[in-house]
Amino acid sequence: MKKPVFYTELCYVLGIAIVALGTALTAWGDLGISMVVAPAYVLHLKMSQLMPWFTFGVAEYVLQGFILLLMICILRKVKFTYFLSFLTAVYYGLVLDGGSALLALLPAPGMGARLIAYIGGDLAICAGVALVFHTYIPPEAYEMIVMELSKKLHIKLHTCKTAYDCVSLVVAVVMSLLFLGSLQGVGVGTVVCAFINGSLIGLFSKLFERIWKFEDMFDLRRKIEEGEEKNEQKI
Repeated sequence: MKKPVFYTELCYVLGIAIVALGTALTAWGDLGISMVVAPAYVLHLKMSQLMPWFTFGVAEYVLQGFILLLMICILRKVKFTYFLSFLTAVYYGLVLDGGSALLALLPAPGMGARLIAYIGGDLAICAGVALVFHTYIPPEAYEMIVMELSKKLHIKLHTCKTAYDCVSLVVAVVMSLLFLGSLQGVGVGTVVCAFINGSLIGLFSKLFERIWKFEDMFDLRRKIEEGEEKNEQKI
């Protein structure tokens, strides 16, 4: 049976939006958000005390910009795709703020609703990341650094993802204690995510590949690759 086509460009648009909305949902549930975004959430809680406009979404692309600079230092090269990755972070941040604003209109959730929000949000995050891994358009810095390190170190993608998630968890805990004096945004759900999300993303990826055939709709992959080759600089 011939598989239906899922265009990679649509993977990008939907994948990033699904991840952002899943993140907003887990933050609303307040049982512990994904360890990947926990550092940005803690940064938002701290900075918004001084600058109310410093939303969760703004914190995301500020922190992702820092991660991209860190990756440049580690790999000692600058790529055109890193700039595109930052634009992805801005798109993600805008959707995240939109989803958070809508959820803020709802009444405070009870424990049952919080649990549903956590489970549904985390599954959405994993499914969205799996979609993003099937597109050629540069993903967020979180996924970009995982993909780059996986290639450089010759480590399986989901294994590298799990390791990165655990590092993010430690960073979030340290930031929360230093900046806020207590654990905020980091909870039982965060710890669970750190150990299962890498595997869940791998499972979603295999499921999607069984259902769909991934193809490009536009001739942008070649242009991005050519732009990367032309603009890549070693430092």
